[in-house]
Amino acid sequence: MQHPASPVHDRIYKHLARRILAEIIAGKYPVGSRLPAERELAIIYEVSRPTVREAVIALEVQGIVDVRIGSGAYVVRLPSEDDHPGSHLSAFELTEARALIEAEAAALAATLASDDEIEEIAAHVDAIARADRNAAGAETADRAFHLAIARAARNGALLGAITSLWDMRETSAEAALLHEKARSANIMPVVDEHSAVVSALRARDPEAARAAMRGHLASVLEALLFATEGEEGQEERRTRLRTVAG
Repeated sequence: MQHPASPVHDRIYKHLARRILAEIIAGKYPVGSRLPAERELAIIYEVSRPTVREAVIALEVQGIVDVRIGSGAYVVRLPSEDDHPGSHLSAFELTEARALIEAEAAALAATLASDDEIEEIAAHVDAIARADRNAAGAETADRAFHLAIARAARNGALLGAITSLWDMRETSAEAALLHEKARSANIMPVVDEHSAVVSALRARDPEAARAAMRGHLASVLEALLFATEGEEGQEERRTRLRTVAG
């Protein structure tokens, strides 16, 4: 017997977005007020700061809060019955799914791809490099790179799944917003990470291809987190880097 989905089984950020939404309705955070800082919200709701970030993005997509760089998130309107924050897939969810699926596609491609297919994949990396600071051109080449690997894996189901995940990047409001933030932060596809995948494919090493793809998409997740950090989080990151640098 099937049971209706429960919020408990949602990702934590969706549950948090609904909690903040309820408290906005209850008047805890009135229109015009600023939500507590990310660190404070994480303590108040006993969640991680990335979870807070995802929840705020979900509210921003709905137009309930306005995130102002260097200032914080402000409540700009009261929610209505039609507001369902977190109803779209987030960029974090999509990238996690891509890491699982595309790593296996890369491993298969390492054993099944033809030499010509590998050179086509390498050509897409060259296109990423040539795009320089042209975000649209780099993203087009990036998508072509990943789908060429999926085709080289010789598995229609994998190709369909990976194509669908890339399509959802554009159709999910939350994912589209987060990738737009990444573009605004001048975050571009990293050529070296893509080149590592190509090197593993040329070596016909499935384990290395799997690891290179997982490493690449882990870096994408890190970049998305950076793109959504407030001034507070970025200053903490700079402090950690200064400490490491000695």
